Amino acid sequence: MKTFNTAGPSKPDLHYMLDPLARIDLAELESLIDAQRYFVLHAPRQTGKTTALLALMHHLNVQGRYRALYCNIEAAQAARGNVSEGMAAIVNALASAASVYWRDEAAAQTARARLHEAGATDWVRATLEAWSRHSHRPIVLFLDEVDALVGDTLISLLRQIRAGYAQRPEAFPQTVVLCGVRDVRDYRIHSGGEIITGGSAFNIKAVSLRLSNFSRAECEQLWQQHEAETGQRFDPAIYPELWADTEGQPWLVNALGHELTWNMRELRDRSQPITLTHYWQARENLIQSRATHLDQLTDKLREARVARIVYALLQGEPVQERFPTDDVQYVEDLGLIASRPQIRIANRIYREVIPRELTWTIQTVLPYEQPWYVRPDRRLDMPKLLAGFQQFFREHSEAWIEGFDYKEAGPQLLMQAFLQRIVNGGGRIQREYGLGRRRTDLLIEWPLDEQQGFFGPVQRVVIELKLYRKGSLDALIAEGLTQTADYADKAGADEAHLVIFDRRPGIAWEDKIWQRSETVSRTPDGGSDAGARTIGVWGC
Repeated sequence: MKTFNTAGPSKPDLHYMLDPLARIDLAELESLIDAQRYFVLHAPRQTGKTTALLALMHHLNVQGRYRALYCNIEAAQAARGNVSEGMAAIVNALASAASVYWRDEAAAQTARARLHEAGATDWVRATLEAWSRHSHRPIVLFLDEVDALVGDTLISLLRQIRAGYAQRPEAFPQTVVLCGVRDVRDYRIHSGGEIITGGSAFNIKAVSLRLSNFSRAECEQLWQQHEAETGQRFDPAIYPELWADTEGQPWLVNALGHELTWNMRELRDRSQPITLTHYWQARENLIQSRATHLDQLTDKLREARVARIVYALLQGEPVQERFPTDDVQYVEDLGLIASRPQIRIANRIYREVIPRELTWTIQTVLPYEQPWYVRPDRRLDMPKLLAGFQQFFREHSEAWIEGFDYKEAGPQLLMQAFLQRIVNGGGRIQREYGLGRRRTDLLIEWPLDEQQGFFGPVQRVVIELKLYRKGSLDALIAEGLTQTADYADKAGADEAHLVIFDRRPGIAWEDKIWQRSETVSRTPDGGSDAGARTIGVWGC
């Protein structure tokens, strides 16, 4: 029985999968190879890159014009700056690939023989030259995980490939494709106290190609393979949620499918239809699992180049005007952000995962539980909850925020941790980051009937977060009230609150902690007054 794949290359006999050659521009790739070009193919982790490369290798070999080989050289990462160890690992990886994919033991022995020669900085070049001289077809080489290499090991590899470039195709591969998460321009190689960029060490690159996410139609096509295979039906209402949550990120699409069809044991009974309620539960299970993919993703948040941009997005700060284009492109290449129609966190699940991961420790130790703020009619008592947060913030914020890597976004993150702890196991929080508008929008959705869940009556509460550093507080509140009312109308919320974090130095807590209510007129589309909305305003 086939399954949704969440680890390693997909195999047609084991996994639901889309045609990997249909996901790449095959005509463009073949044109580059025919023209003897060297190029880069990159994509975020677990997007199907290795599956596509293996399929392309087999496609080229079946055609018979080229001798294509896929080789993963990640093992050389352990060598770091030790060139001899790194080159030995790469040559051994080439030999193993020749043995496995070409079934050519002579080529494997030719590679390993280099390890007994002097001059480690020429082993890879010499191996590829020997292979090309003795091959009856031009060689096309796919080197995967190149950007995992470090320091002088990476420099040596790039320079050896560049050194053989002029001899192609008679005495060097016709095409070498560097594959990894990042484009070669983003390689930052520390060597002898200087930083060498990948672009300067590999200036023979013709073009960089990026493997894209699934389209919306492809997400549905993949899941419908499970329907066709088992007869188990997905509620069509799931698909818009699936797209909003993943925007086609392949691992997320497969992981949610696997969660629904395998990890949720009751749904292993294929006669059971899969409902939207099941989907929402699977989504929460996946987020809380802190799966390897999500853990690797959040680990990148510790990089300074990434942290600066993600922090700005969490605050709603403008990005393009503040950061180098190369840094923004790097974070997009990692899959953390998208740039169209504007720069933003890449998808709805990542918008959930990032603040949760940044505040995970806080969530696990917060003393607050649900009963104290749930009224007898099961509605959230928001004034009581926010008053509780004010006291919590006053007592603990300085210690907690000091521990954040993202100190400037600390107040927003602390509020989100507090709310997440409250709604876990009952409701959910949707997050929006107002790019360039210096705000964070939170929408709490809380089912009022436990049996009906989100299909029954739901309490919707908007909380908007803003920082106050300087200028007029009244002007900031006026701006915030308008933004809060607009977002509440958009979300269909029946309650709205604006929280102002006073970050001015030297201000006493007695002056920071306050609460009042404001009334905002509602005049949609410039028409006649449509009533008024009361918004709670809270100082922290």
